[in-house]
Formats: sequence, C-alpha cells, structure tokens
Amino acid sequence: MKRLAIFSLLALAAVLVLAQPPTSSWPTYHGDYSGRRFSPLTKINDKNVGNLAKAWTFRPGAGGALKSTPLMVDGILYLTAPDHVWAIDSRSGKEIWHKVFETKGGWHIGNRGVGISGNWLFFLTPDCQIISLNLKDGSERWRKQNCDLDQFYYGSMAPMIVKNKVIAGVSGDDLDRPGYLTAYDPETGDQKWRWSTVPMKKGDAGSETWPNEEAMKHGGGMTWQMPTYDPELNLIYITTGNPQPVIAHANRKGDNLYTGCIVALNADTGKMVWYFQAGPHDTHDWDSTQVPVLIDGQINGRPRKLLAMAARNGYYFLLDRTNGKNIVTAPYSKPNWAKGIRPNGTPEPDPAKDPQVDGALVTPNQGGATNWPPPTFSPQTGLFYVGTSRAFSVYYIFDPDLENPQGWGGTDRGGANLSSSVEAIDYRTGKIRWSHKWETPAGRSGLLSTAGNLVFTGDNNSNLVALNATTGDPLWHSKLTSPVSNGPISYELDGRQYVVVGAGDTLWSFAVGK
Repeated sequence: MKRLAIFSLLALAAVLVLAQPPTSSWPTYHGDYSGRRFSPLTKINDKNVGNLAKAWTFRPGAGGALKSTPLMVDGILYLTAPDHVWAIDSRSGKEIWHKVFETKGGWHIGNRGVGISGNWLFFLTPDCQIISLNLKDGSERWRKQNCDLDQFYYGSMAPMIVKNKVIAGVSGDDLDRPGYLTAYDPETGDQKWRWSTVPMKKGDAGSETWPNEEAMKHGGGMTWQMPTYDPELNLIYITTGNPQPVIAHANRKGDNLYTGCIVALNADTGKMVWYFQAGPHDTHDWDSTQVPVLIDGQINGRPRKLLAMAARNGYYFLLDRTNGKNIVTAPYSKPNWAKGIRPNGTPEPDPAKDPQVDGALVTPNQGGATNWPPPTFSPQTGLFYVGTSRAFSVYYIFDPDLENPQGWGGTDRGGANLSSSVEAIDYRTGKIRWSHKWETPAGRSGLLSTAGNLVFTGDNNSNLVALNATTGDPLWHSKLTSPVSNGPISYELDGRQYVVVGAGDTLWSFAVGK
C-alpha cells in the first residue's frame, strides 16, 4: 500500500508537469499533454536565429529512419527506432546506454518513441509487446502482450502516461481487425481497461452505422497516433484510423463508427464520453489519426476549452472539447471528395468520388493533405501550423460485385503532386493566415513553434528551416543529410537553448553560442 501511495504521488506530480509547456525538459511526445508542441523558450528567436549552429549529432547506426520524438528528462534524451531504445547525453549527444529487442516479426516501418514516468520508461515493440525499462540503465522490468502478432497487428505508438495508467494503442496497416486503446498499470503491467474503436455486437452504440456484426468485427480503426489529455476534464482524446475494407467498401454501408473519429474517453474507466466523426465512411485510406490539439481560447469573446485537428482528408475542425460539439469545419487544402457539410460539422461524402471501375480523380491523394508528422499551435500568435500537400490520386475498384468485395478490391494511382507547404490557420475561423510554399513538392515534416516567434520544420530538400511564426517568412536553414523525419523539440540546459530534430538515421542538435 505504501508503494502504491508513493507512486500515486509521483503520478500526480507528473500530471502537473505535463500540463505545462516544457522548458528544461521535453517529458512526453508532444512536450506536454496538450499536443501543441509549443516551447515557451525565447533564447533562440526571430532576431538571432541566423546564428543558430550545429551543437552535436548522434547517428545510432541501427534501426533506420528516426521517426520517434526523443524525450528529454534530467539532461538525458531517450530515442527509439523499431527494436531499439537509446539514452544519450542531451548536452553532447554521447550514448549512455542502448537496449536492443529481438522481436519476432511485425511491421518495422517506424516507432514514435517512449513514455516516461518516474524512474521507468515504456516502449512498444513491432511484435506487439509493451515493455517497461529502468530509466537508469535500460534493464527490463516487465513486459506484456499488447496485441496479437498472428492477427497482423504491430506496435509503433509512443505510450502516454496519464495519472496511474500507461496508455497504448495498436497499429495494423490496412488490417481487417478492430482497433483498440489499452490502459496498463505502470507498476505491474496489468490491464486496467480497453476501449474498442468499433462496436462488437448488434445493439452496441454505433452498431447502427454498420450493416452487420461481421462487418463491425473486421472494421479496422487503428489507434497509432499519440493521444492528448485534459487533466481538468480527465479526458483522453484519441483519433482513429480508417474502416476496412478500405477501398472495396460496399459491404460496410453507413458511417462506420467509431472509425475516422476524434473520441473523448474517461481516463479512469476508458468509457467513451463523446465522439466526432471527421471522416464518415472513409473510402480513401485517409484515417483520422492526426493530432487532436487542445487550445484554451475564446470564441465570440467567451473563454472555451477547444480541440483543433487538421485531418488527412483536407478539413480543419474546431470542437468544444467538453462535449465534442463542432464550432468550425473548414477546408485547408481544396478537397473535392465531399459534397457539403452536415449540420453537425461532419463532411458529407460524395459517392461520385468513391473508388470507381473507371476511376475517380480525388484530392487529397492517398497520402492525405497532411499525415502523421505532428502540427503545432502557438498561443502567442493564435495560429495552428500544419505541413500539407496539394495532390491527386485516381481511385479504382476492381470488382463491382456488391455481395463480396473483400480486402482492398481496388487501388489508388499516383496522379499529380502539385505543391507542398506550411499552412498557418487561424484557430478560431479555420481561415489560412499565411502559406509558405516549398520549392519542391514532396513529403511533410513535423513542426515546432516557440515563444521566440519561430516555427521549425523541414523542407523537401533536406533542410531544417526556421520560419517567422507571424508572417511565414524564412529566417534560417541548415542542410541535413536527409529530410526531417520526426517533429523537432526544444529544451534549455545550463542557460543554453537547444533545438533537436531527426533526419533519416541521424539526430541533429542546434544551439546559439556556447
């Protein structure tokens, strides 16, 4: 009992820390619980960013591209790739320890990072294990099975610590199994609750949006995006993936809840409090697994607790995060797949843009107007920044048979990628305040905003770039060896502010002066 009481006090202290923007640390995936990826540090700013120079680099030599956000706690950075966790010195980039896992399969397309609470680190392996390590030396404490590798699930999410629970989702690219989110006891690894992204039987809430139980049980909706959390409301906000079958969709008529959704769950029980569907009956493999960013702002002069998301389907949504009611739905990339907006703020799909035997030209393309690289929100400017692409795909369906269109049953084909840019969105209205277009249309990188009136991100020519957060003007860049492959972070040690970012297989650190 005494040990449990001590852990509860530590968990409460962690909640207080993670509820604030980070300064001398970066203790969770987004820096704090809000998902804003905003640093209040100002020692690197729009006046001196031109003096920013490389402080150190760390090249692990294993694990491929670094898609994880490193966490920084007590002067040590914790970095991951599939099957690997490293602890490195935040000032020098020197390796302190390295843990290698001999996993038995699973997709190794990337790992988003770790969760940290007290003296413990939590990590998901590609072969569906959640593992707790000692923060000091990487020694293993416990491991549990988070999903079934034989069902083609895999692990890639960064766990999130909320109070006395470790929150972990599942990945499964184009998997015809239900997604779910699980809470574990950080001391023992025992499961506390599990929430399924689709109804499991007729009569369950949302089952009316599926034709039958068989379709629901193979409905998809993976949960690989890091959630956000409001300690005052005690709500976890999770976004869910696309329904299955993804292209050949005729045997799942309806909106297919709770895929393509933003969902609020009670952190203690895992019970759903509200949902908002950003992508009903998704037929384009877009998911809605983008970051649900929490904003404390004003609407019509009244303080509101808000949630903003730029979805992969090309729409920006602003919700009241206490109840999920829609305030704004606005396109930010000229999507053509919807024929209007429903009264509740959900886009209404246009059947003519569903996959066709003769093909349907659709924008965004399969990669989406944005994707998993995280956006950022600056409370200083009131702007929501997101990396986006203007691109098209042609969607085909192979078999028009309505009785048995299993699996993909179709495909998407390239089309054209017209441009890539950073869009600065007024969070209250959804209107574009400024747009910075990259010279080369290609992928997108994660973003970081700072109180120094800066936005850091990567362009499509392997540069780390600093933009003026107010105007979008480019202020500084540094050529890296690969395109930025994660979201930048910032922290201050010994009076010196650092910006750290992953690019391919290398972690780069930048600072001003000595």
